[in-house]
Amino acid sequence: MAKAWQKMLYSCCLLTACLTYVLAKSQPDKQDRVHHGQDLSDHPHDDKQDFQYDHDAFLGKEEDNTFEELFHLESKERLGKLVDQIDRDGDGFVTQPELKDWIKHAEDRHNSETMDKTWKMYDKNNDGHIAWEEFKNVTYNYFEGEASADVENKERYMKMLERSELRFKAADKDGDLIATREEFRAFLHPEQFDYMKDLIVSDTMESMDKDKDGFVGVDEYIENMYSPESGEPEPDWVKDARQRFFNDWDLNKDGEMDREEIRSWIHPPDYDNAEEEAKLLLFESDKDKDNKITKQEILDNLEMFMDSQATNYGKYLTKEHDEL
Repeated sequence: MAKAWQKMLYSCCLLTACLTYVLAKSQPDKQDRVHHGQDLSDHPHDDKQDFQYDHDAFLGKEEDNTFEELFHLESKERLGKLVDQIDRDGDGFVTQPELKDWIKHAEDRHNSETMDKTWKMYDKNNDGHIAWEEFKNVTYNYFEGEASADVENKERYMKMLERSELRFKAADKDGDLIATREEFRAFLHPEQFDYMKDLIVSDTMESMDKDKDGFVGVDEYIENMYSPESGEPEPDWVKDARQRFFNDWDLNKDGEMDREEIRSWIHPPDYDNAEEEAKLLLFESDKDKDNKITKQEILDNLEMFMDSQATNYGKYLTKEHDEL
């Protein structure tokens, strides 16, 4: 859980910033999306839990069950084809090194695809570079000219603009405010570049240090992962995260993390994400504990592999990713 949180924390998905304004606008009440007189679903109509009622109402209960069965059958078929590519030596087994290499390949491919799409969005004059002004105009131009009615949103985005500019300048090695492809990749994925690590630490402190005292206490650490409902008991995983804060991240045992402890937390020495994920997938799938997994053992754990980087979180099991 802690490693997953770290990845989420510093993955720096800039496209989220572009979408937040739309999501912040008022939306119609979700409960009014489906009108129902008869029993359209066996599931409660509670969108706070899930949208299964709406799904059943749209497809019909029997059709929905058929859809789910077809979805899993097709996903298993595509995962089986993927396994053949992961098994490089073709011996019918997938080993931890093969999984690790594939996960690295999947990550590189995903980053490359994201980079290509993002580059086209921002390189407006098609000169093979992205100037800071080009990026700013696409991402923040609306808010710079926004009316006073949206002052709250505007102020929030001006703060994001300031942080984006700091990150852009940090990635821009020659300081000309014009990013090459490699510099823009460092801007998008700072966790992949050693010279950007100080910025990640600063961003993390800025985000988590709510009282601005230069430290991150355990409550600030938990607040970034979990917001309890009124009267709700703390889940076990939150209790575990709280304990891990004191055991693993608070190195000097003073009850809070300083800048160097934050650095150790988000940049643990000798940590290889692909290797750790490969270990986990192998451990969970290897029922006979022979340190290798068959195609069937992988297919038996379809849901877990769909939720892993090995399938790009399920995206590689769709038709548009037939060729990998």
